[in-house]
Amino acid sequence: MDNYDQILFAPSDVAKDLAQRLKRIRKRKKITQKQLSARSNVSYASLCRFEQTGLISLEGLIKLAMELGVLNEINDLFTRPVYTSIEEVINDRR
Repeated sequence: MDNYDQILFAPSDVAKDLAQRLKRIRKRKKITQKQLSARSNVSYASLCRFEQTGLISLEGLIKLAMELGVLNEINDLFTRPVYTSIEEVINDRR
């Protein structure tokens, strides 16, 4: 997200969007919430709350991503630097 994107989206919107993406992956794989809960060791209540509100612990999100086969998506977070100034580029090289 650039600065413009940050103005348009609240953190809760980003979380809900992420939850909907994982929900679509779960459904595409034809896994029920109960099955994913059991396989991932994330409580059924936590999974339901996540899919409805986007709220979940980071560890819970990682467990779901692992079970759904998308852990690389999380591992790739923050790996490509986004610079907003030349000073940040210089500081990154130190």
